[in-house]
Amino acid sequence: MKTPSPLTLITALVTGMIAISFAPILVRYSDAPVSVQGMYRMLFTVILMLPWGIKYIKQIRLISVKDWLLLSVAGFFLALHFLLWMESVNYTSIASSTIILALEPVFVMIGAYFVFNDRPGKAAVIGLFIALIGACCIGSGDIGISRSAFIGDVLSLLGALAVAVNMLVAKRILSRVPSYLYSLIVFTFTFVFFAAYNFTVNIPVSGYPAKEWFVFLLLAIVPTVFGHMIFNWLLQYVKATTVSMTVFAEPVGASLLGVWLFQEYISDFQIIGGLGIIIGLVMYLRSEQQQQKSSKSTVQLEG
Repeated sequence: MKTPSPLTLITALVTGMIAISFAPILVRYSDAPVSVQGMYRMLFTVILMLPWGIKYIKQIRLISVKDWLLLSVAGFFLALHFLLWMESVNYTSIASSTIILALEPVFVMIGAYFVFNDRPGKAAVIGLFIALIGACCIGSGDIGISRSAFIGDVLSLLGALAVAVNMLVAKRILSRVPSYLYSLIVFTFTFVFFAAYNFTVNIPVSGYPAKEWFVFLLLAIVPTVFGHMIFNWLLQYVKATTVSMTVFAEPVGASLLGVWLFQEYISDFQIIGGLGIIIGLVMYLRSEQQQQKSSKSTVQLEG
């Protein structure tokens, strides 16, 4: 498999980062239950993807039973991520919700240590602690604002944990399943899990006004196709932790959009905590890049 040029990879990263910044804005604009938003977001995404997914039909038969199980697990945790994080936007500010969600690389790093035996450097561990301190700063500030805001912070944190599991499963299986087919199958599983949830708790899935259907469609096109799908493709060429690092751009873009569109106030705690998270994650990213360079140098010397 030919590796794309650095410019192509960077362009894909930037496109994905901009796209996911619109997710909390669209969620806030909708009055439908988040489980319904998530269900139709996935359904419309799958419908949009199907015309280009036909060529992968033969490869579906080559997927092992074990990989089908992993695909379903990835779909479950993606559904759980959407459910928890999208609900958090209804409890706390867009700034707090997206900044805490940016802790995803912390959980990916911890998971990668146990699953792939990826050992982080000292700078990465220090960055981890700085990011966690930043999250605690935001949470403590939101406790002072309201109990509801703190609940939203916790939901966002759990959503970050869920998507980290999804990323780790994706990294394990994408070496055997093409990224497009992976996305199509996982999004389908995610839709099924959302539909089952709505049916179980008797949440109506019809009768919504035209505005809601337009938001559902935009959720499918912007943050999903141009966000999550691009990130799934990038996982074939870069480390899971590197892709997950791009989420620190979401709180910046989403927070600015929240201030502009919803006149949300950004507190000192959010600014200090957000800077702490971003600084910690940047330290982690630089450590990962240095480790990759060291590994390549060692391989070249051994060769």
